[in-house]
Amino acid sequence: MFPKDFKYTEEHIWVKQEGDIAIIGITSFGSEEMGDIVFVELPEIGKEIEQISEFASVETKNSVKSLNLPIGGEIADVNQDVVDSPFLVNESPYEDGWLVKVNISDEKEIDDLLTDIEYERFLEGL
Repeated sequence: MFPKDFKYTEEHIWVKQEGDIAIIGITSFGSEEMGDIVFVELPEIGKEIEQISEFASVETKNSVKSLNLPIGGEIADVNQDVVDSPFLVNESPYEDGWLVKVNISDEKEIDDLLTDIEYERFLEGL
């Protein structure tokens, strides 16, 4: 149901590690729960963000939600495509709808996140 090589949070954020970089996005479940995303605000490249600190916000027709970064690190890249076309977060959450890339400061923070199976079990309990 969810990509196996990704890690997940109970806040419906996914993390995909590629070497020293982590790609971060919103899970398909999270984007469905939010509804149609109409605006995305992302941090500046080079900004250092601590684990569990706000890194982005998304706006739907009904609400604005702040997103917390599940790992600490420096923002290496932002997905300008989702700023220009926020619907990508809903339509392609694991590919075109990623939000930021982060230079990993502590790999243990990724290890502590949920696996795909653990995330599915978490969702079953909701």
